Amino acid sequence: MNRKRALIADTFCLSKRRRCASDCVTGDSQDIRSSLQYLMTLFSRKLFNDSLPPVVLKHQLYSLHDDKTSVDKQVNELRENGELLMFQLGFDSEAFALVFAEDYRAKVLQGEAGRGTLATVEKFLAKLIPSCSDLSFNKEKMLKEFLFTDSEITQLVKSGVLTVRDAGSWWLSIPNSGKFIKYFIKGRKAVLGMVKKSKYGEILKTELEARRTTAQVKFQMKYHVHDIIGAELVECIQTTSGTLLRYVDGNNN
Repeated sequence: MNRKRALIADTFCLSKRRRCASDCVTGDSQDIRSSLQYLMTLFSRKLFNDSLPPVVLKHQLYSLHDDKTSVDKQVNELRENGELLMFQLGFDSEAFALVFAEDYRAKVLQGEAGRGTLATVEKFLAKLIPSCSDLSFNKEKMLKEFLFTDSEITQLVKSGVLTVRDAGSWWLSIPNSGKFIKYFIKGRKAVLGMVKKSKYGEILKTELEARRTTAQVKFQMKYHVHDIIGAELVECIQTTSGTLLRYVDGNNN
């Protein structure tokens, strides 16, 4: 598995400025799919007792691809094809989680096994997976298009596939993702702190990736490095020694 991960990682090259993005972008959804698969190998499934599907933040793709517009377009194509689901995580209006639809279905059904809400959740997944690319749903859509009752909507919220957005609308959600969000935020702050505390607020990317994780950093370092680069919380500078990450003053993260 480690050799496979290394081979996938070696297919990505580094570019310039604030995102250490790939110079070798071809511009089709297959390319984005490969990037998602690579990033998902960095997701720590054992941390959640394999109860969560692999989760990638959309902006992590920006650390591998220069053209944000192209990334967004290809992500939307995968969503419209029913291959990919997107979720608003709540802690940041710009933070969107991406999960392969079949991984989501498998983990949701695994969690629902033996529960009284299983049939309603199965009905919801049958409506959602084939062609739905919505981030949220209003009551009219749930009642008139999806044909759910108020009682069934309550069951979907209870199961965790929906969370309340406001009165009469719900976000699509990943069941049991609260711990993921908690660990992700703590890890981001800790890794950014490592950059900030380095001499001149700069550190080589390879050096940061090689750092041992602390109690605050639950994910692999590379997972967080792709996060802080893609979210432009650090600046990338090309040097003869490799890519240098510089802390960006004014970060609130």
